[in-house]
Amino acid sequence: MNAAPKTLRHLSELQAEGLTPDARRAALERVAAQYAVAITPAMAELIDRTDPDDPVARQFVPSEAELETRPEERADPIGDDAHSPVAGIVHRYPDRALLKLTHVCAVYCRFCFRRETVGPAAEPLTPKQLDAAFGYIAAHPKIWEVILTGGDPLVLSPRRIKQTVTRLAAIDHVKVVRVHTRVPAADPARITPALVRALKAKGKATYVVLHVNHARELTEAARTACAAFVDAGVPMLSQSVLLKGVNDDPEALGALMRALVECRIKPYYLHHGDLAPGTAHLRTTIERGQSLMRALRGRYSGLCQPEYVLDIPGGHGKSPIGPGYLTGENGGYTVEDYNGARHCYPPKA
Repeated sequence: MNAAPKTLRHLSELQAEGLTPDARRAALERVAAQYAVAITPAMAELIDRTDPDDPVARQFVPSEAELETRPEERADPIGDDAHSPVAGIVHRYPDRALLKLTHVCAVYCRFCFRRETVGPAAEPLTPKQLDAAFGYIAAHPKIWEVILTGGDPLVLSPRRIKQTVTRLAAIDHVKVVRVHTRVPAADPARITPALVRALKAKGKATYVVLHVNHARELTEAARTACAAFVDAGVPMLSQSVLLKGVNDDPEALGALMRALVECRIKPYYLHHGDLAPGTAHLRTTIERGQSLMRALRGRYSGLCQPEYVLDIPGGHGKSPIGPGYLTGENGGYTVEDYNGARHCYPPKA
C-alpha cells in the first residue's frame, strides 16, 4: 500500500520529486537555511517538471536569486513592527486590526513579505500573549474588523479556530472577522465542515480572502473547498500578488480573475510585489502593473477587476496605484475609454 503524498519540506525531497537539480543543491541549501520551504502535494502536482519557467514552481520552489538582496529591500517591508502595540497585533488603520495567530503556513511563497518571520521555527504566541492581544482588541472600540492572518490561520485545528472566533464574538464592537488564507487552494482537504462551522459566529460577518496567483491553482478540489465556504454563507474575496513570470501578462491575469469569479470569489486586491529581501526576480515594475490593469478594463467583466495596490514601505498603508483615466482641463475633463480613445466631459456642443 502506497503512503499518502506528504508536504515537501527538504531539498532532498524536492530533488527526489524532480523539482530541483542536484547541481544547484549547495546554493539552494543556503536559501533553505534562511527562508522556510514547504510545497503541499496539491501544489507539487500542478508543477510541470519539463517547464523551467513553470508559474506554480516560481511561487514555491526555492531559487538562488533569493540570496541576492537589493539596497531598497527590507526585512519588514510594509512596516508591521511600527504598528504592533502588543505581540500578535498589527493596528495600522483605525477600524481594523490584524491578529497573527500563527507563523506557520501550508506552503511558503518565495515572495512573502513576512518571509523573515514565518516558518516552523518561529515561536507561537504564548497563552499570556494571546490574552494580551484579545485584551487590546477589547480595549479599542474603534476596531470594527479583525483580520486573522499569520502565517496562515487555517492551518490551525477547527477547535483552535473556534476558540478564536468565540473570543472575538464576545467583543461587541467587533462586527467583522476576515480570514486571509492560501489553504483552500494549497491544501483543500483541510477545508472540512467542522472548519467552516468554526469560522461562523452569531451576529458577526465572516469573510474569507483567498490568496491565489495563477488560474491553475484553482483545481477542482480547490473549487470544492471554496464552495464549502460560499454555500455556508461565508462570502469570499481574493488577493493576488503581481509576479513576474506568473501572472504578468493580460491573458494569465485575466484567466485568473475569471476563474475566481466562476468560483463566486470577488477579486479584491492585486498587490504590487513588496520589497522583501531576495524577491527582486519576481517583482514587476509599477508601469507594467498599470498596463495590465488597462488591459483588463473593458475586456473582462467588471466582476473581474481587482484594485491594484501598493503597500507603502515604512508602514504607511495601502494606496491604489492603478492607471488614471480622467484629467481636468479648461473647466472640463478628458476621459479615456478602454480602447485608449479620449473624450471631452461634458461633451462639447
